[in-house]
Amino acid sequence: MFYVKPGITYLAQADNFSFGGLHIPGNTSNPLGVNVTPVNVAQIPGLNTLGISLARIHYAPGGVTPPHTHPRATEVLTVVKGKLYVGFVTSNPENKLISKVLNKGDVFVFPVGLVHFQQNLGSGTAISQSSLSSQNLGVITVANSVFGPNPSISDDVLTKAFQVDKSIISSLQAQF
Repeated sequence: MFYVKPGITYLAQADNFSFGGLHIPGNTSNPLGVNVTPVNVAQIPGLNTLGISLARIHYAPGGVTPPHTHPRATEVLTVVKGKLYVGFVTSNPENKLISKVLNKGDVFVFPVGLVHFQQNLGSGTAISQSSLSSQNLGVITVANSVFGPNPSISDDVLTKAFQVDKSIISSLQAQF
């Protein structure tokens, strides 16, 4: 027997511990030019309680994984193919950008909870693989969270927070 989900015990099978498909190129025909293939507890139930997961990311030329955080995981990214500009921002009050250009075989660490990003600097497809320190890492994309929640954050709050005209806030909200 193997305990896979809280409250549910059943006989473990190989499919509970495997995932196929990381070799399949991700579709990057989207506005960001990026495709993330997650491999976490949703894809591999046997990861439950193990505190690990991974993701394979495909980037079109110029493709961007937008600023986001993982509230429950540190991420270790390895460049498999191409050249990536990566970085994270430290917490308040410094808000210092820590960034680097990575090439094939290079590794970069994004500490838990910090806003981070990746961008393909090459003229061809780039690929990275990330290992994460949680089977349920969570993803919070900054722009979606600020400009796209339902219901919306008040224009007055965002205008004051970003110190910009309300028309700029309205324009940004219309994109999400």
